[in-house]
Amino acid sequence: MSSPASSESFDLIGERRAVISGAGQSDIGRRLYRDPLELTLDACLAAVSDAGLTTSDIDGLSTYPGGMETPLGFSGAGITEVHDALRLNLNWWTGSMELPSQLGAVINACLAVSAGLAKHVLCFRSVWEGSAQGNEGRSAVMPGGSPGSSYRASGFMEWLLPYSAPSAAMWIAMMANRHFHEYGTTREQLGQIAINARKNAALNPNAIYRDPMTMDDYLNVRMISTPLSLYDCDVPCDGGTAVIVSRIDTVDDLRKPPIQVEALGTALHGRPSWDQFDDLSTMAVRDAGSQMWGRTDLKPQDVQVAEMYDGFSFITMTWLEAMGFCGKGESGPFVEGGSRIARDGELPLNTHGGQLSAGRLHGFGFLHEACVQLWNEGGERQVSGNPEVAVACAGGGPMAGAMLLTQRR
Repeated sequence: MSSPASSESFDLIGERRAVISGAGQSDIGRRLYRDPLELTLDACLAAVSDAGLTTSDIDGLSTYPGGMETPLGFSGAGITEVHDALRLNLNWWTGSMELPSQLGAVINACLAVSAGLAKHVLCFRSVWEGSAQGNEGRSAVMPGGSPGSSYRASGFMEWLLPYSAPSAAMWIAMMANRHFHEYGTTREQLGQIAINARKNAALNPNAIYRDPMTMDDYLNVRMISTPLSLYDCDVPCDGGTAVIVSRIDTVDDLRKPPIQVEALGTALHGRPSWDQFDDLSTMAVRDAGSQMWGRTDLKPQDVQVAEMYDGFSFITMTWLEAMGFCGKGESGPFVEGGSRIARDGELPLNTHGGQLSAGRLHGFGFLHEACVQLWNEGGERQVSGNPEVAVACAGGGPMAGAMLLTQRR
């Protein structure tokens, strides 16, 4: 029996029946102090309008992580609130946190429309972490993070919190140190991810931080968890992002040309652990990237725009390797000097500024920007040459989701 991913059967792969027909965002700000449901609905309605649909056309709803009260600000709204506020009639819906990254909500939607469970699925992700944290920083909303706070660790946190490691910055720093040790990666190389993000954010009017950043700025900012400094960590903010996933046979008369979902990657072949993965110089990105490329005839060299998760700058380095843009352990030399990943380089990376400068919209911002670039709506930050192939990747540690997108003209 031939493999489902054999070249003669790629046209039958489920995700190719799915397209992205619209995308939208709310206002984005460091601290907007607006109702998070309002931000969520602004993004949702913008995406519906962008696709040329009305809310009566929406018959599916999907989100990450679903409604959550803790940590404060992590979830702007769940399925129930959006369903009710928009008075939707749904044939399929889901909201969950145990997914292959934040983009798992979109990946689920692709599979739902491919299976015929829905025609147009509204996928959303919203945060209000900036307002929730106020001036106190992340520790103000992190379980067990505030002095004198009471929190009983459960799940994987049982193996981290008792050892004073409540933050993902500490877990990713451990992986970065391993990569530095094994492959000679340097902070100057790592810094190119943050500096490139800031250069692109300067051209994005919605980005949180747009002021120039030099290598000296990067190297002299305060350390968070060696080798990660403040500029290696994404920026908490408030805002919502939404996309419409539609079945390919429903979009002929919509407002704009649909973006084809060419291939998906969701695999996890190691332990579902931040600190017990079999290779601590990489993450689940290794498996998701490999799976994605096994489901398409396209190759890494075909990609013209790369929007890859930078919750911490080192995560982007692992995505570069996992997606085959460079070899294992070679991401440091690949980004050195910054020219390869610049907006006018061979692999334009995080063209909106990523989460490091544009704001932590938690995964969905990368997919939104990939769509913006493929629709040639990037304005000053638009990549030249009418890009037709993009990747959007999200997640770190034991979570990873990859989407290969095409816009044929």
